[in-house]
Amino acid sequence: MAPEQALEWLADHPEIESLRAAVVDLNGVWRGKRLPVKQAEKMLREGGRMPVSISCVDIWGTDSPDNPLVFESGDGDGFARPTGRGLLANDWLERPSALLPLWMWLEDGSPSPVDPRQILAAVVARYKEAALTPVCAMELEFYLTDPAGPLPKAPVSPLTGRRLEGDGVLSIDELDQFEAVFADIYDACEAADIHIDAAIAENGAGQFEVNLMHGDDPLKIADDAAFFKRFVKGIARKHGFAASFMAKPFVDLAGNGLHVHFSVLDGAGNNIFDNGGAGGTPAMRPAVNGLLEAMPDCGLVFAPHLNSYRRLAPGAHAPTGVCWGYENRTAAVRIPGGPGKSRRIEHRVAGADANPYLVLAAVLGAALDGMAKAQDPVAPITGDAYALDLDQIPSDWSHAIDLFASGRTTTNIFPELMRDVFTLTKRQELRGFAARMDAFEVATYLEVV
Repeated sequence: MAPEQALEWLADHPEIESLRAAVVDLNGVWRGKRLPVKQAEKMLREGGRMPVSISCVDIWGTDSPDNPLVFESGDGDGFARPTGRGLLANDWLERPSALLPLWMWLEDGSPSPVDPRQILAAVVARYKEAALTPVCAMELEFYLTDPAGPLPKAPVSPLTGRRLEGDGVLSIDELDQFEAVFADIYDACEAADIHIDAAIAENGAGQFEVNLMHGDDPLKIADDAAFFKRFVKGIARKHGFAASFMAKPFVDLAGNGLHVHFSVLDGAGNNIFDNGGAGGTPAMRPAVNGLLEAMPDCGLVFAPHLNSYRRLAPGAHAPTGVCWGYENRTAAVRIPGGPGKSRRIEHRVAGADANPYLVLAAVLGAALDGMAKAQDPVAPITGDAYALDLDQIPSDWSHAIDLFASGRTTTNIFPELMRDVFTLTKRQELRGFAARMDAFEVATYLEVV
């Protein structure tokens, strides 16, 4: 959207009193500034200055002192410029505002190597150089919860006044109980040009999944996922709930996933994974092999937080083994059925807590590397992946950090500086959690050992 169009939109929405001009950091958190509306034209035409290091603070918003972008270089500014998406209404606050999404550039005009949107853009550019176009979609799971108390609880139905209990998978009644929330989510997404498809009740009490429609612009697909998460959390609060994309907010219920579906078109618009049958083409199988090879090294991207590893447990509806299969939801990489023209790959590893830009960069980048190497994967699995002897996706945070730091398969996808600072940030977070004791630990040992 050109600045003139965005300003016209703003003139048509006089209720907007302030802007949130923000970038998405490596953790997927929005960080930026609150601005008066009178600053809109300047920001839309020129952007603003922010520290380059803002992209790589930890989950608490704290710099890593070892980050070369901080003290070593003087913590210099870069340019935060509009992505071209324009302004998006955020009308769940008491006084309506609008989000102006930005991305980071260095002083010399080059893309910031630690901005997640820029990292995805570089992967997309590699597809363009190969005369290929990825067509992508994302599925996101989240919980609506009761916001009272420090720990999440299943929500109280606004229709019945009773707290939800048990699994409500594919329950139309459970969806209907939260119709006002979903109606506002769909309206907000339509106004923001986010195309969403079906919403379903998932396995946990108050858990839902929404499918974002496929498109041939991966940057827009990742943008839409980032905007969607913000919209859902804001709208849920407006209706008296909290929405959580945490990978595993409940120990005994299903976790939240972020599944990526993608196919690849050639210059003539043909799906290069489609051979007219269920098996897929010689291009599809090397793409799968690339995904499998990169999976351990990219585990930190798919499961970036301490809580992420509670989701990646055997039998918990999340993949744990490095494998692929046809129409098999226990596999990390699934080839869905259906017509050949829709032949695609589903990557099922990431949690909903992951950064959608980095997830899509990892998936598309690994698939492209695999197609370039042109090696077939191991045989597809059949049956229960949890019961097979397979190489494993990293099952703990520390191991995932080490693999990402030293990974062979990440060098073509993620800039060296990004790998370094993301590793520093995650090790700082790991130390932060290790330095605390919870009540259960103290109660277990205090007067017993």
